[in-house]
Amino acid sequence: MISSPYLLEMRGISKAFPGVQALDKVNLKVRPGTVHALMGENGAGKSTLMKCLFGIYKPDEGEILLGGERVDIPNSKAALSHGVSMIHQELHPVPHRNVMENIWLGRFPMHWLMFVDHRRMLSDTKELLQDLNLDIDPHELTGSLSVSKIQSLEIAKAVSFHSKVIVMDEPTSSLTGNEVEQLFEIIHKLRSRGVSIIYISHKMEEILRISDEVTIMRDGKYVGTWDAEELTTDLIISRMVGRDLSERFPERSNTPSSVILKAEGLTSSNPMSFKDVSFELRRGEILGVGGLVGAQRTELIEALFGLRHLKTGTISIDGKKVAIKSPADAKKHKIALLTEERRTTGIFPVLSVYENTIVANMGRYRNAFGLIDEKKGRREAAENVARFRTKTPNVDTQIRNLSGGNQQKVLLARWLLTDPDILLLDEPTRGIDVGAKFEIYTIIAELAKQGRCIIMISSEMPELLGMSDRIMVMSEGRMTGILDGRKATEQEIMRLAAQQRMA
Repeated sequence: MISSPYLLEMRGISKAFPGVQALDKVNLKVRPGTVHALMGENGAGKSTLMKCLFGIYKPDEGEILLGGERVDIPNSKAALSHGVSMIHQELHPVPHRNVMENIWLGRFPMHWLMFVDHRRMLSDTKELLQDLNLDIDPHELTGSLSVSKIQSLEIAKAVSFHSKVIVMDEPTSSLTGNEVEQLFEIIHKLRSRGVSIIYISHKMEEILRISDEVTIMRDGKYVGTWDAEELTTDLIISRMVGRDLSERFPERSNTPSSVILKAEGLTSSNPMSFKDVSFELRRGEILGVGGLVGAQRTELIEALFGLRHLKTGTISIDGKKVAIKSPADAKKHKIALLTEERRTTGIFPVLSVYENTIVANMGRYRNAFGLIDEKKGRREAAENVARFRTKTPNVDTQIRNLSGGNQQKVLLARWLLTDPDILLLDEPTRGIDVGAKFEIYTIIAELAKQGRCIIMISSEMPELLGMSDRIMVMSEGRMTGILDGRKATEQEIMRLAAQQRMA
């Protein structure tokens, strides 16, 4: 029996894709019963390294050791058999099956008659959920669960494999504060049982609070590993980006002027959504929208884009009332929407950077014969790649091979080609590292300086305070206040966000 102080070792792992060296001799050593944070900018190679561990990718070189013994992991089934589970950033449950069927999918307990033993499956599921203190009905259809409960379900599924190593990729990206605390309780419980957690997150406060050790990667290479207690947010940032980042937000020189959009008494046709919301948006202004989960912020801006129907209320642009009943209407009135779920409702993953860039404005590229002028489209896609410093081998690269921050830049380019006056940005930096965030902030600030109007939903307090001229706060579907962005405090925002629904 080989003795090793490490439960997991990944030595000299390299992986290349066409035109991209994703990993270059990366090392990772994880001790048993610890939380090991894996950090780096988008595109640093974190998820690629974990996919090599989980058998999704085969490394070009290097070796993987578990408990000191070298193992071969050709696929995910082999990873699970070796005690390695992974909770992916993109959640893919089977929506039309219930909770317990999703947990035991592919390994249902069977009677001797070769029928599924539903009684045993229910009992095992209840025991598992109770052990993790998760309040989820085993019979509930997964498609009806909230994102946070699906995240908890995926954690339960990983635990059900009795894994020694569990990879969590951005596990709190869609969780509320209380749900994050519940997740941390589960992690502490697993750690006390000797389970090792590899924790990928861009949230510095979480990393410093929950981790024992931190490994940092940059540009597909191993930078180093440190005890978490030795690190500060500034140290992590400088080691991630390879440079000091003294300012988290760019200096802004926009000057809000006249009112361009006026919303009065907007009420959703869905009785459980927003009610009687009124506000104004000024030219050259960044209007932040804050609130807790369930505040109906996304639903409100989707209504402004014609994706949701209004029961009552009016929208005026430049003093004239307009009817926006579809995205086509919104585009006609020079409104663009960057959606919250980039991977689900933003990118077309199997299409190229070029195709993703031009898809919202195809008429711009049609020639006299009604055919697409590819030369013009590629030229403008390449110009936007250069303008936003998007990291991609070329415009023919599939967008799914780009990091989250670079995908977001392509989506911004897509909508700017429609020449919008009003940009609706829903969580524009979610799942993006600190370096890429600064670049997105710089683009937003420049657009405001040019006189474009921006409504920006954000769940990150520093982002709201650092980028907004004014902050509109919502609670349970109602607007509870508007604050001066340069004078507001987190306490004021939270007070308004937690207000009970007014009569």
